[in-house]
Amino acid sequence: MTSDMTARVLRLLSLLQTRREWSGADLAERLAVTVRTVRRDIDRLRELGYPVDSARGHAGGYRLASGTDLPPLLLDDDEAVAITVALRTATGSGLSGVEESALRALAKLEQVLPQRLRGRVTALQSSLAGIVWEDRGPRADPALLATLAVTCRDHEIVTFDYTARQGTATPRRAEPCHLVDSGGLWYLVAHDTGKDDWRLFRLDRITNLLPTGRRVPARAVPGDDPAAFVAGPLASAPTRYRVVATVHAPEDRVRAGTPGLATRLTPVDEHTCRVDASDDHLPRIARTLAALDADYTLDADPAVLTHLRTTAHRTLNAIPE
Repeated sequence: MTSDMTARVLRLLSLLQTRREWSGADLAERLAVTVRTVRRDIDRLRELGYPVDSARGHAGGYRLASGTDLPPLLLDDDEAVAITVALRTATGSGLSGVEESALRALAKLEQVLPQRLRGRVTALQSSLAGIVWEDRGPRADPALLATLAVTCRDHEIVTFDYTARQGTATPRRAEPCHLVDSGGLWYLVAHDTGKDDWRLFRLDRITNLLPTGRRVPARAVPGDDPAAFVAGPLASAPTRYRVVATVHAPEDRVRAGTPGLATRLTPVDEHTCRVDASDDHLPRIARTLAALDADYTLDADPAVLTHLRTTAHRTLNAIPE
């Protein structure tokens, strides 16, 4: 297929994706070719796997139908910017259930997004104002997520500064492997080249990220389960506030209602389980406990009990008599 023919077929595909149905004459006029050439190009699209339906007669035309596989989509500038902003926003908000798929899609877009559009993406995203109903704690920078998604996919070594829990920042060099969301906090699973060991890095503590351009063979995360690799250290990590709830419900019922707490559930008997809701963030503790759809008793630090009483009294005072 010559370059002119390739460009024309791509233009034809783009037209078919912008309108439900086109007549052969309209397509021919847009492409500055004959109707016969349009028919040949439609056949080429079909050979490439695009399901193009056609109807004969005066009212007939062509339309791109839904097939068994999603064909490549051609986006104009405005569409590319809108989708990139949407994906960055979705991944940066801790949206449950689609994190990995959204990051894969974002990595593909970030790779091919023209430089002229990157400024528009940043400007548009920074101008969007969302309603924040409560303090959800530290959030990952969507642009940082986007860059790390690409480097994870490409196994590209990165350098960055990392601020530890104690507040000290140190330079790091690592091979990024996976991004994992846990309760709204994003973690990078990476092999630290300086320590020659696997490490977890919270994204809200990463600054000055710089891809090096050096790619390395993919590494397998210990246990071949990135989520489990993250869950283990998090379950045993020290937290500022200790909270343990004894829930009067079977473990499987509580697990089904709070999937994010799967690694922090311990069965007591067939009717009771314990939930470790310990955290550094008091509002997040309150949300975790509020999600428990059963009665429970609480063993918690005084600061937690004070926060829960204040929240409960505020709610009760707001309820009309």
